Amino acid sequence: MSLRDRLWPGVTTRGVWLELHVAGTCAALVAFEVAAIDPGSLGSLLLVLTGVAFGVLLLVLRRRAPLVPFALGAALSAIDISTGALVAAYAVARYVSSWRTLAVAGTVGSLAALQPWEHQTPDEWVGGIATAALLVVLPGALGVWQRTRAELITALRSRAESAEAERELLARDAVLTERTRIAREMHDAVGHRVSLMVLQAGAIEMAAADAGRVEQLAGNVQAAGRQALDELRQMVGVLRGGEIDDEAPLGPQPGLADLPGLVAQARAAGMDVRLPAVPAVPVGPATSRAAYRIVQEALTNAGRHAPGARVTVTIHRGRDELTVQVLNGPARGVPAGTPGGGYGLVGLSERVRTLGGRLTAGPRLDGGFCVEAVLPS
Repeated sequence: MSLRDRLWPGVTTRGVWLELHVAGTCAALVAFEVAAIDPGSLGSLLLVLTGVAFGVLLLVLRRRAPLVPFALGAALSAIDISTGALVAAYAVARYVSSWRTLAVAGTVGSLAALQPWEHQTPDEWVGGIATAALLVVLPGALGVWQRTRAELITALRSRAESAEAERELLARDAVLTERTRIAREMHDAVGHRVSLMVLQAGAIEMAAADAGRVEQLAGNVQAAGRQALDELRQMVGVLRGGEIDDEAPLGPQPGLADLPGLVAQARAAGMDVRLPAVPAVPVGPATSRAAYRIVQEALTNAGRHAPGARVTVTIHRGRDELTVQVLNGPARGVPAGTPGGGYGLVGLSERVRTLGGRLTAGPRLDGGFCVEAVLPS
């Protein structure tokens, strides 16, 4: 650590030159006052040395221990050498935060500058009070104002830094939330299509002897693959912003009105799905989209884990809520063992919780599985 950092931590080179200038000026003015009072005597020489010591103390301790040069400045003021008290009083008020210490230092400094033992007439008292106010009170008030201003600036800077850090955290959280939402949408859309393709591929293997059935199932696989690619391309196009705006489709997200088509796709893949009439009562777009995704994920899981099981989809519209239930019976075949990330139901729970609803999912006593969501409408 350099000498400058030890004596004046945080002070720039320009500030160090200012310290040298202040200390040298004060020492020179004390020497000038001593020469004007009593030139040529031994006592004046001692006072000059004292003034030099005062300048050195100002140079070294004005910021770190301002009470030391202030005490020497007050002693000099008591013997009519009052120039240094002005700088010392400012330093104490600027760098000492204890109001009790400031009150004691201000009282001592004012008495030293006032010199009440020297005054006899009212005019002398008025002059002494004016001198104390000029040398102690005024620089002390300036020091307190400067210290308060510096503390306010520091507090504002700290608050600004905290706000900036908070904005960065909020931005990161927004990015993470958006990434989670995109991953959930891709899982719901593309994962469902791929699961249907797996089911249809298994059906092709079972119907290998029926050329017409094989051709039909192969066409279904091809159609599901195209749909999966189209949905994936649409999401990537949205993520890329304006790169492929002309080519990326901007159609509405699927909702309750698209459930019959979803069930038809599942039936074409070989699933036994029943869907009673969907109520025509309008609901909010977020609720409609969530209901569609719940049924889509439940059908995907039923086709993957309970092949051949009968699946019943029920939509019930209450006064202020929409109930979506997907119930499948026990598996009648061997599960295909297609890999899953295990995040489907987790994503549904997050989606439902975001809307203020509730989701229950679990096995039944008959070996089946039930997914039920209650959504505010």
